[in-house]
Amino acid sequence: MASVVEYKGLKEGYHCGYCDSEEGKASCGMWAHSLTVQDYQALIDRGWRRSGKYVYKPVMNQTCCPQYTIRCRPLQFQPSKSHKKVLKKMLKFLSKGEISKGSYEDEPMDSTVEDPVAGDFALINKLDIQCDLTSLSDDIKESLESEKKKGNSARREDSSDSLQPQHVEEKLGSGEPSHLVKVQSVPKPGIGADLSKPPCRKAKEIRKERKRLKLMQQSSAGGPPGLQVQGESPSLNPPKAKCNQPKSLEDFIFEPLPEDAPHKLEVRLVPVSFEDPEFKSSFSQSFSLYVKYQMTIHQDPPDECGKTEFTRFLCSSPLEAENPPDGPGCGYGSFHQQYWLDGKLIAVGVIDVLPYCVSSVYLYYDPDYSFLSLGVYSALREIAFTKQLHEKTSQLSYYYMGFYIHSCPKMRYKGQYRPSDLLCPETYVWVPIEQCLPSLENSKYCRFNQDPEAVDEDRSKDPDRLQVFHKKAIMPYSVYKKQQKAPSEDVAVLQYASLVGQSCSERMLLYRN
Repeated sequence: MASVVEYKGLKEGYHCGYCDSEEGKASCGMWAHSLTVQDYQALIDRGWRRSGKYVYKPVMNQTCCPQYTIRCRPLQFQPSKSHKKVLKKMLKFLSKGEISKGSYEDEPMDSTVEDPVAGDFALINKLDIQCDLTSLSDDIKESLESEKKKGNSARREDSSDSLQPQHVEEKLGSGEPSHLVKVQSVPKPGIGADLSKPPCRKAKEIRKERKRLKLMQQSSAGGPPGLQVQGESPSLNPPKAKCNQPKSLEDFIFEPLPEDAPHKLEVRLVPVSFEDPEFKSSFSQSFSLYVKYQMTIHQDPPDECGKTEFTRFLCSSPLEAENPPDGPGCGYGSFHQQYWLDGKLIAVGVIDVLPYCVSSVYLYYDPDYSFLSLGVYSALREIAFTKQLHEKTSQLSYYYMGFYIHSCPKMRYKGQYRPSDLLCPETYVWVPIEQCLPSLENSKYCRFNQDPEAVDEDRSKDPDRLQVFHKKAIMPYSVYKKQQKAPSEDVAVLQYASLVGQSCSERMLLYRN
């Protein structure tokens, strides 16, 4: 089935929730009636992002707070010190019932992520969907439905070939040569070996020497043959090797709990579909949790947290679920990752599973459990989940965190999930974040690709091949434009083509009324 989108054009001069500018925000948007996961993967790799069925792209060189698409590389990810504290905090709570309070104030990640604006890993400003999302009239809906049935077989071949793995792999891999990823960090004062203090090393040598002497005395006193070697090896070498082997993310998350553990946490993956029995049965609890979260954390009034808003924002997805044999066990599409603590729903992470990534959409949680740093914990769980999917589907190896906004200090926490890359807003190649930060310190808007000759490889080169859905018929733009006389129509279509790129413009159907 082909994707069907309705381009809404440029929306500028509206309020920004990041810098509080009244008229600084600018973005282009479209209403997605349906999207294949391949097309949405291609769109987010060009800076687009969905909120419900509304898909938008910030106008980077014009908006007050440029939003750069950021992705983490889970296969090389190692939890930081602050990440480990959050994981240990959860482990202590589950295994012993201990609640840690006020002990992590020195960790910027904790305070930032728990912030009401930035802390929910929402990765999207709700104001982006408050533009005119005109629904299709009934007759157009019927037209679309009938067209889906008729055009399905005719478009299947084009749809199935919509995204060549080799092409996307080259695109995803560009801009991240291995020698550029490794960044040397300067040790903090007081941390690591200090050559000006040799007594520390001398004391260690003394301890080793005492151990050797003790073992020798035991051997000379008639101990078993070879005691010295056997005693030294286990006591000195293995602990050193163990210290050099850091605990992995999975070691923390899946550490076995004692049988008498006071709490049990269960994470369930539920497809976003009212036809799914588990999604349907937990809808009421999920909605109540959302209302509590929005009103407490974001101070939203009750009339903005209704069932309609919740459904449109977090339960409606344009993504068409797919279950190919070579795909992940859960299939591709939109999901709610539910966190059940002792049988109670305490958090829901909204995610999209796409051909090359897990994309985080939103998180809402019970404010009563803020002490567990659920924003950070859920992000770490989603990184581990991506690694799990990668084991069966090797090309699925990235975790997309939405937008990184360097000009908004509260939104910089996403850059702490390393290694990570930012998307160049001009050439759409990925560049390690370490290389981007110096430029962002000097300017809000930056082109990250250092090659001045590089261009957008998938730029719109032949708009006439763009596919249009008009009056129940599918036609190339070259045919459609002969029927149109309004100059504004041509401007809008060409703008759409430049934003989605040549490949998507030929695959997706642009609905024109």
